[in-house]
Amino acid sequence: MRGIYVALLRGINVGGKNKLPMKDLAAMFAKGGATGVSTYIQSGNVIFSAAARVADALPGLVTAQIAERFGYRIPIVLRTAEQLAEAIRRNPYIAPGADLSGLHVLFLADLPTLQAVGTLDPQRSAPDEYAVRGRDVYFLLRTGAANTKLTNAYFDSRLSTVSTGRNWRTVLKLGELTTASSEARGPVDPR
Repeated sequence: MRGIYVALLRGINVGGKNKLPMKDLAAMFAKGGATGVSTYIQSGNVIFSAAARVADALPGLVTAQIAERFGYRIPIVLRTAEQLAEAIRRNPYIAPGADLSGLHVLFLADLPTLQAVGTLDPQRSAPDEYAVRGRDVYFLLRTGAANTKLTNAYFDSRLSTVSTGRNWRTVLKLGELTTASSEARGPVDPR
């Protein structure tokens, strides 16, 4: 069965480093078997349709293509449209009148163990806050993204995984795009 997915690449086209044209990135996903491939902004957000087995293989295939063609290894975290919608629904920092500019989500490649989550320091970057929910870490960054000590490197090392972050506006837009892709595709053929 085919589904709608979003691939979240980490660390491309940031500060002039790891340049990767979105047209080339979309072509890599199509070459790997994805259909209906589109990208959102230049920071490596790819929306596509694929069978589950194809989608599961795409991060490895695309990472290898990027390494071969551009010379750097880029982690890719994958979510289904349903998983992304669930991540949006369970943000603990959404409240009426809340300032959304400080909200971010760190998407983890793997589910962390409870023991690993227990090693996190809730005071690491006070007054910034975070909450771990499954494979997502939600942030309320009162000091701003540039000033927080709640970094990818910190969570990757403590939770023994790879992550990539997005600001809340981008997460919401990706949710809209995956929903639109699902609606455009129509009913799922069970074959």
